[in-house]
Amino acid sequence: MSVDATPNAGAPTIPHPARRLPVLGDILGVNVRTPLQNSVSIGRELGPIFERNVLGNRFVFVSGADMVADLADESRFAKHLAPGVKALRGIGGDGLFTAYNSEPNWAKAHNLLAPAFSQTAMRSYHRTMLDVAGELVAYWDRHGTGSPIDVSADMTKLTLETIGRTGFSYSFDSFEREEQHPFVKAMIGTLSHSQRTTFIKSTAVGRFLARRSDARDDIRKAYMADVVDEVIRTRRENPGGAHEDLLELMLRAAKENDPNRIDELNIRHQVVTFLVAGHETTSGALSFALYYLSQNPEVLAKAQAEVDAVWGSEEPPFEKIAKLRYVRRVLDESLRLWPTAPAYARAARQDTTLIGKYPMKKGDWMLVLIPSLHRDPLWGNNPEAFDPDRFLPANVKARPAHTYKPFGTGERACIGRQFAIHEAVLVLGTILQKYTVEPDPDYRLKVVERLTLMPEGFTLSVRRR
Repeated sequence: MSVDATPNAGAPTIPHPARRLPVLGDILGVNVRTPLQNSVSIGRELGPIFERNVLGNRFVFVSGADMVADLADESRFAKHLAPGVKALRGIGGDGLFTAYNSEPNWAKAHNLLAPAFSQTAMRSYHRTMLDVAGELVAYWDRHGTGSPIDVSADMTKLTLETIGRTGFSYSFDSFEREEQHPFVKAMIGTLSHSQRTTFIKSTAVGRFLARRSDARDDIRKAYMADVVDEVIRTRRENPGGAHEDLLELMLRAAKENDPNRIDELNIRHQVVTFLVAGHETTSGALSFALYYLSQNPEVLAKAQAEVDAVWGSEEPPFEKIAKLRYVRRVLDESLRLWPTAPAYARAARQDTTLIGKYPMKKGDWMLVLIPSLHRDPLWGNNPEAFDPDRFLPANVKARPAHTYKPFGTGERACIGRQFAIHEAVLVLGTILQKYTVEPDPDYRLKVVERLTLMPEGFTLSVRRR
């Protein structure tokens, strides 16, 4: 049940796509640009567990709520770096997201940085989040309301600026640029390269054919490393000021010989991890939420009425972000349908059996398809429908645990979950407070994959209220 595993004798047969070819395997219908959506489509036909054999490499996908719950057992399963994530070690190294469980730096960094995501720390970030949201509003106003807005591009500007300032007291001047920051262009290129070459580079021939593409990717990675080094160098050259951010925690620990201190190379890995993961997934979540708001007038009206009632026309204090409970449900439902980090892998710590049925040897792993999990029959008869009230407290309580996993699972789940939620609700509330949004009536949702998910070609027209 890993890339190299063969089926266990006597185990239940795991279905696979029809028309499997000798040597090549299940390559018919494979789309290297949309492998996640391709796998979700196959799962609709084959059920909550299936396998794909591509060029001799076996992948097992699961989405059944009972299986996902079993895989969440930390005593028997742990995080596994799936091939696409493993490919990112070229930029993330042993950072929080790309570290192997056996590497000590991930636990050190987690312990060191956890205070940066406490409620006290979140309060300290609130002012910066408001300022960046205000810059988005000014940017939209400068460009004239009523004109089409590239939602995903602008949400990316916003979230990159937010993590840059809150995490590292560094501005990318995102809203002073008409084009995307070169860091974003390099990041998208690297993520897309990793996604598209996962299957290709699983063979010696594929690795040979990918050499030119790899060389271009090396240039992108080098540029990203240069940007991160500039962020760190700027802090070292200007140490004054009341910096209480992620970078300060790491630099201070090194100076004070903290037992959780990390070395210079790992500091770079953590900075690039937070710059990428800290903005890419949240920008996608905001984009999907705005898409569903624009497509559901009743939901939009209800969300806007809540903002008017709770915030009025005033700038919201920290406490009033969490009071936008309906807006939060809109965000949760958007992440149910399109979780922007759409999969994670779990490996067996020892020989075991999944749900008492599928034997797994130590090291065997499976890939959880989160969009399929979020469409499990437990979600009702029409899981494709957008319905924020699925997240009413009574409905959440009625569902079994582990049916909703947009932030991963276990000890290696997303450390920045509360940061992302606070930022996203604040930004959605600000947009609803300031603008009326109007969709392009001809737009049909198209989702682009680059390990993360994002609406492609999605525009809105906004008018000041």
